[in-house]
Amino acid sequence: MRIYLSSGHRYPAWRYGVAAHAVHDRLARGLAELGHEVRYHVEDFGNEKLPDDVIPVGGLKGDEDIIHSNRFTAAVTPETELPWIRSVHSDLLEQGLPREQSRPNFVFVSETIARLHASDRFVWNGIDPADFIYSETKDNYFLFLVAGNAHKARMYKGIDIAFRIARQTGIKLMVAGGTDNWWENDELGKLCRENDAEFVGLIYGQRKAEIFAAAKALLFPTQVNEAFGLPVAEALMSGTPVIASDRGAMPEVLDPLGGFICADDPDYLNAVENLGQIKSADCRQIALSRYHYLDMAQKYVREYEREIETWANRAETVVSDIALSA
Repeated sequence: MRIYLSSGHRYPAWRYGVAAHAVHDRLARGLAELGHEVRYHVEDFGNEKLPDDVIPVGGLKGDEDIIHSNRFTAAVTPETELPWIRSVHSDLLEQGLPREQSRPNFVFVSETIARLHASDRFVWNGIDPADFIYSETKDNYFLFLVAGNAHKARMYKGIDIAFRIARQTGIKLMVAGGTDNWWENDELGKLCRENDAEFVGLIYGQRKAEIFAAAKALLFPTQVNEAFGLPVAEALMSGTPVIASDRGAMPEVLDPLGGFICADDPDYLNAVENLGQIKSADCRQIALSRYHYLDMAQKYVREYEREIETWANRAETVVSDIALSA
C-alpha cells in the first residue's frame, strides 16, 4: 500500500513536537516495518535520519492509495479525489468545534471519544518498548507530567490533586514537562516549590525512561475529557502503576491490573494504600499487548482498507447513477 502520512511538526517529534506528533513518527516507522510504502511529509526533517523505508516527501504525488493527514484542522475537509483519514487526538469540543462536525473519515484515539462523536472508528496510540526501561524496583516518589504551563497543569491536568496526594501520604512528587518558554517553566517550577514538589522540566530519551521506570506510581488526575493519555501507556510500559481520574477514556485505557481509577480524594488515598497489589509485570504486559506501535500500525492499515473500500463503493455508485440518468 502507498501511504501518504502527513503531520505539521519538525522531525523527530520526541524532541520538537507534542505527543500526537510523536505517535505519527512511530506510526510511520511501524507502517514501513509492515512492508508498506510510507511517504512522510512533515514541516522539517532537519538532519535526523528517518527509519528505513520511510520516504521524505514535500507533498502528494497523486498515486497514493490513502492519505492520512493531520496537517489540516478538524474543521477543514481536504480537497482531494483520494481516500483520506484524519486521526483525532482530543474531543472536538476542546478544539472549539461542535462534535457534530465529526466526519466519517475521522479515526479517534479511543473508543470512549469515538462514541462521543457517534463513531465506531478508533485506534489506540502506540509506543515503542525500546524507548522505556522496565523495572520492578521503585523509588519513593510519584511522577506527574504536563505538556504545558502552570495554568494547564492546574486547570486541566489536576496538579493540585497530585500535590494533595503527595502531601497527605508524605511521598515526594516529581513534576516533569513544561514548555519551551523559560518564563512559563519558571512559573511552573515556582508552583512546585511552593507545594514541596520537585520540578525537573522537560525530559527526553534515557532520562525520561529512567524517571518513568523508578517512579512508585504515575499520578494522572486529569480534569478534562481525556482522549487517551499517552503518559499512562508509557508508565505501564515501564512497569509503573498508574493512579488516574475517571475522566474521559481513563477507565478504557487503564486496565485494573495496571492501576486505579479515582473519582475523589478518598479514592486517590485508597489507591496509594493499595499500590502493593499492582504487579510491574502486569503493567508491562498490558502495555505490550495493547499499546505497541506495531499493533497501532496494523490497526491503522485496517482503517485504511476500510476507507479505500468506502471510496471505491462511492465511486461505483456515482457511475451507476450517471448510467441510469443517461
